[in-house]
Amino acid sequence: MTVNDLVEKFALQTAAGEKGLDRLVKSGYCGDLLSDVMANAPEGCVWLTIQSHQNIIAVAVLREMACIIITGGHTPDADAIDKAGKEGIPLLLWPGSAYTLAGSIYTAGIK
Repeated sequence: MTVNDLVEKFALQTAAGEKGLDRLVKSGYCGDLLSDVMANAPEGCVWLTIQSHQNIIAVAVLREMACIIITGGHTPDADAIDKAGKEGIPLLLWPGSAYTLAGSIYTAGIK
Protein backbone atom coordinates (compact mmCIF):
# COMPACT_ATOMS: atom_id res chain seq x y z
CA MET A 1 0.00 0.00 0.00
CA THR A 2 1.28 3.47 -0.82
CA VAL A 3 0.85 6.65 1.19
CA ASN A 4 -1.63 7.82 -1.43
CA ASP A 5 -3.65 4.63 -0.88
CA LEU A 6 -3.81 5.51 2.84
CA VAL A 7 -4.93 9.04 2.03
CA GLU A 8 -7.75 7.76 -0.15
CA LYS A 9 -8.83 4.84 2.05
CA PHE A 10 -9.02 6.85 5.27
CA ALA A 11 -9.90 10.29 3.85
CA LEU A 12 -6.74 11.85 5.29
CA GLN A 13 -5.97 15.49 4.65
CA THR A 14 -2.58 16.20 3.09
CA ALA A 15 -0.87 19.19 4.73
CA ALA A 16 2.50 18.90 2.95
CA GLY A 17 4.94 16.59 1.19
CA GLU A 18 2.76 15.67 -1.79
CA LYS A 19 5.78 14.56 -3.80
CA GLY A 20 6.21 11.61 -1.41
CA LEU A 21 2.69 10.21 -1.77
CA ASP A 22 3.96 7.31 -3.89
CA ARG A 23 6.12 5.93 -1.05
CA LEU A 24 5.44 2.37 0.01
CA VAL A 25 4.10 1.91 3.54
CA LYS A 26 5.69 -1.17 5.11
CA SER A 27 4.52 -0.91 8.74
CA GLY A 28 3.27 1.49 11.35
CA TYR A 29 4.38 3.13 14.57
CA CYS A 30 2.54 5.17 17.20
CA GLY A 31 4.35 7.45 19.60
CA ASP A 32 4.76 10.98 20.82
CA LEU A 33 8.13 10.77 22.59
CA LEU A 34 10.65 11.67 19.89
CA SER A 35 13.53 9.75 21.47
CA ASP A 36 11.42 6.58 21.52
CA VAL A 37 10.38 7.05 17.91
CA MET A 38 14.00 7.68 16.85
CA ALA A 39 15.08 4.47 18.57
CA ASN A 40 12.25 2.18 17.53
CA ALA A 41 10.26 3.27 14.47
CA PRO A 42 10.92 0.99 11.49
CA GLU A 43 11.97 2.21 8.06
CA GLY A 44 9.06 2.75 5.71
CA CYS A 45 6.50 3.14 8.47
CA VAL A 46 3.52 5.40 8.81
CA TRP A 47 4.00 7.30 12.09
CA LEU A 48 0.95 8.37 14.08
CA THR A 49 1.57 11.20 16.54
CA ILE A 50 0.01 14.29 18.10
CA GLN A 51 3.28 16.19 17.76
CA SER A 52 3.03 18.99 15.21
CA HIS A 53 6.34 20.89 15.25
CA GLN A 54 9.17 20.74 12.72
CA ASN A 55 11.26 18.26 14.73
CA ILE A 56 8.92 15.44 13.67
CA ILE A 57 10.07 15.92 10.10
CA ALA A 58 13.71 15.50 11.11
CA VAL A 59 12.81 12.25 12.90
CA ALA A 60 10.91 10.99 9.84
CA VAL A 61 13.87 11.73 7.59
CA LEU A 62 16.30 10.07 10.02
CA ARG A 63 14.19 6.90 10.21
CA GLU A 64 13.30 6.95 6.48
CA MET A 65 9.57 6.87 7.20
CA ALA A 66 6.89 6.71 4.53
CA CYS A 67 4.80 9.48 6.14
CA ILE A 68 3.56 11.12 9.31
CA ILE A 69 -0.07 11.33 10.36
CA ILE A 70 -0.87 13.96 12.95
CA THR A 71 -3.90 12.69 14.86
CA GLY A 72 -6.46 14.08 17.26
CA GLY A 73 -7.30 17.13 15.18
CA HIS A 74 -3.93 18.71 15.86
CA THR A 75 -2.46 20.83 13.07
CA PRO A 76 1.18 21.29 12.09
CA ASP A 77 2.88 24.62 12.52
CA ALA A 78 4.14 26.57 9.51
CA ASP A 79 7.75 25.43 10.02
CA ALA A 80 6.69 21.76 10.00
CA ILE A 81 4.70 22.24 6.80
CA ASP A 82 7.60 24.01 5.13
CA LYS A 83 10.16 21.39 6.21
CA ALA A 84 7.90 18.48 5.18
CA GLY A 85 7.53 20.01 1.73
CA LYS A 86 11.28 20.49 1.35
CA GLU A 87 12.06 16.94 2.55
CA GLY A 88 9.23 15.29 0.59
CA ILE A 89 7.75 13.73 3.73
CA PRO A 90 3.97 13.43 3.43
CA LEU A 91 2.41 15.15 6.42
CA LEU A 92 -1.17 13.97 6.82
CA LEU A 93 -3.97 14.95 9.20
CA TRP A 94 -6.59 12.83 10.97
CA PRO A 95 -9.28 14.38 13.17
CA GLY A 96 -9.88 11.30 15.34
CA SER A 97 -7.81 9.35 17.81
CA ALA A 98 -4.57 7.56 16.97
CA TYR A 99 -6.04 4.42 18.53
CA THR A 100 -8.92 4.29 16.06
CA LEU A 101 -6.78 5.00 13.02
CA ALA A 102 -4.04 2.56 14.07
CA GLY A 103 -6.60 -0.22 14.37
CA SER A 104 -8.02 0.57 10.95
CA ILE A 105 -4.59 0.69 9.32
CA TYR A 106 -3.64 -2.60 10.96
CA THR A 107 -6.89 -4.20 9.76
CA ALA A 108 -6.13 -2.95 6.24
CA GLY A 109 -3.02 -5.13 6.24
CA ILE A 110 -0.21 -2.83 7.38
CA LYS A 111 1.41 -4.47 10.36
